[in-house]
Amino acid sequence: MKKIMYGLFFGDSITYGEYDGVFGGWVDILKRYALQKFHEGNGDELILFNLGIGGETTEGLLKRIPHELKARNSADGNIVFLSYGANDLAVKDGVQIVDPEKFKNNIKEAVAHARHFSNEIYLVSILPFSQKIDGVVVSSGKKRIKEDVVLYNQILKDIAAEDLLVYIDFYSAFLMDKEILLSTDGIHPNEKGYGMMAEIAIPIIEKYL
Repeated sequence: MKKIMYGLFFGDSITYGEYDGVFGGWVDILKRYALQKFHEGNGDELILFNLGIGGETTEGLLKRIPHELKARNSADGNIVFLSYGANDLAVKDGVQIVDPEKFKNNIKEAVAHARHFSNEIYLVSILPFSQKIDGVVVSSGKKRIKEDVVLYNQILKDIAAEDLLVYIDFYSAFLMDKEILLSTDGIHPNEKGYGMMAEIAIPIIEKYL
């Protein structure tokens, strides 16, 4: 008997797929891939939910994750992806939106919530941003510093190692070619960047198809 599993992608605008008018972002590419595999009759059904909200931090995640998990709970199992940090580490009006210690605690709390519904939990790295916006206040009023990206990604790696989770390292994949994989705002991927993220993530969801 075929199983129906759910994949829940929590995150910000990069999870949502902002600025990708071609593919709709990396999660939407994965959704289409999983659906295609199901229609080909290649095993279990994996239904993916894009739960990305533009501008969200881990503070917002904690407010909704218990409800989202409860509302989308498959009896056959769930996979949870947490993709946060790009907004947390930003500085606005001279204050870091979510400082490193708070970020660490928030991710750990979110993982604890996810554990009630899943043993398949993935932490997604923060992407590098363009050199042109390093330390620059952008139109949203936010400023980001590349050293903070490294610091917050290390927090995610450490939590993944401690809690036996999988860390998805998009950061390293983007680093060398970031200027051609990011959109003109220097923060969000372009179609090529989102496509590359999906390529990296497809082998992960393959295990559940």
